[in-house]
Amino acid sequence: MCMGCHCRAPLAAAVLAARGGDAVEVRSAGIRDWHVGRGAHPVMVEVAAEHGYDLSAHRGIQVSKEILAWADVVLAMDARVLEALRGLVDRESGPEVALYLGDRDVPDPWEKPRDAFTECVTTVEAGAHQHVALT
Repeated sequence: MCMGCHCRAPLAAAVLAARGGDAVEVRSAGIRDWHVGRGAHPVMVEVAAEHGYDLSAHRGIQVSKEILAWADVVLAMDARVLEALRGLVDRESGPEVALYLGDRDVPDPWEKPRDAFTECVTTVEAGAHQHVALT
């Protein structure tokens, strides 16, 4: 599961699903309810499509106990989300939680120029190998 804003997390879910094929099931959710029911950021939808990822059907959901029980691993897009997740996950029986990039945040393109969205796609693609075997 990928956690973060409605820019980065839906993108990361799409990249991991594409790279992992049938061996991977990925979902995207947010910590807060700000984007519940809403699509991914329009610029991210466009830029992702240019890189072969279809985010048009994405609708935001908020993390829940059911989703956390479903997940084996929950990947946070940034340290702030990671800390919030650690407060929600049962450390003994819950999923592993980690930063998507391992040691740093995925840059948030929100309210930035289109180039920042392209950079985000490139960064997320480059980090995918840490989580799935590239197909």
